[in-house]
Amino acid sequence: MFDVITSLPPAYLAGGVGLAIGLALFAILGQADEKVAVRDSLRQLEDMEASAIDNIRDQELLESPVDRLLKPFFDRIQRMGSRFNPPEYVEKVRVKHTQAGIFEPEAVERFLVNRILGWIFVPIWTAVWIFWNPLGWTGWRLLLLIGFGAMLGILGPSNALDKKVTTRQETIRRQLPDVLDLLVISVEAGLGFEQALDRVVNNVPGDLSDEFMRVLGESRAGATRADALRSMESRCDIPEIRSFVLAMIQADQFGVSIGRVLRAQADELRIKRRQYAQEKAQKAPVKMMIPMVFCIFPALFVVVLGPAIINITKAF
Repeated sequence: MFDVITSLPPAYLAGGVGLAIGLALFAILGQADEKVAVRDSLRQLEDMEASAIDNIRDQELLESPVDRLLKPFFDRIQRMGSRFNPPEYVEKVRVKHTQAGIFEPEAVERFLVNRILGWIFVPIWTAVWIFWNPLGWTGWRLLLLIGFGAMLGILGPSNALDKKVTTRQETIRRQLPDVLDLLVISVEAGLGFEQALDRVVNNVPGDLSDEFMRVLGESRAGATRADALRSMESRCDIPEIRSFVLAMIQADQFGVSIGRVLRAQADELRIKRRQYAQEKAQKAPVKMMIPMVFCIFPALFVVVLGPAIINITKAF
């Protein structure tokens, strides 16, 4: 093969050598261009990352010093709250937040943080009043003050959440008969159940309308009417809502007229609301006994029996 190559004319040999050198140079230059392109891309990525880090740093510097100092502390407490509380309790707290109308994902974490801070507050509060005692109280007044602070720190977050749940349930219970009357009128006028709910949402603002809006959203997202109504019942946890949901599900299953079922539910809930008002009115005299016995009767006895007691003491 070497003899064949040497027997070729010099011009062919020179051309082959030049072609080989050209191909080698082309390959080397191509690799160099690829390396340069990769290097430029990496440099651009580094610049983008550096600019993103600078933007994040600038945004953090725009925050107040108090937020920059306290945010890591509260983030660590949030992780501690999720770690040291049992999952059953965290789920129970999440359900209560849902019943209170609080749907933010961070609300449960904030509640756990407040609960941990409440437990931390109790020994600090006790130490302040035992070792410092700025008011100079002693005896039962000091014990009462320490006990009040301990109850506020331990039971304060839970009681506040329970109060929100009770207030929202009372609001929904009070709105339900009037909303059902509007549903009855809308359905009997020819609207479907979803269109009647939409009419209620647009015309009657409130917590119950927000729940109906979520029912409509879940139905439009693909859930069945029964599942959407059951979700509303679990979010509200009210006997009247439970009765309404069961009646609507049974009407769908057995093909009963929705208008007739809604009218029966409206009449029943109106009667229940009247009975609930009568029950509260009958409880009023019993609740009035405590302020009357401890506040009104002593002053009345002083005014009525005071002169007689003074005359009796003077006579004897």
